[in-house]
Amino acid sequence: MDLRVIEQSEEELTIEIAGEDHTFMNALKGALLELDEVAAATYDVNPEQSGGQTEPVLSLKTEGTDPLDALEAGAGRVKEQLTDFQEAFETAAQ
Repeated sequence: MDLRVIEQSEEELTIEIAGEDHTFMNALKGALLELDEVAAATYDVNPEQSGGQTEPVLSLKTEGTDPLDALEAGAGRVKEQLTDFQEAFETAAQ
């Protein structure tokens, strides 16, 4: 996974996340929106409407926190959810 910061300010971040699709981007967006400090999180993967963009671009707006810290917390939440799912699956498969 390659990350490229497109724009960054004190409370906003736009970042390209190369090599991902709707599956990961939806999970990340959902985890970000669960955080109290995140005011908005969205992504775009439509190259025809985005001037030729081919990789997903995540846009994040926070309230009172560094958006990179929020992104790290959101990614951690996705990891927790995947671990929980894996444990539930392994239990169900026994």
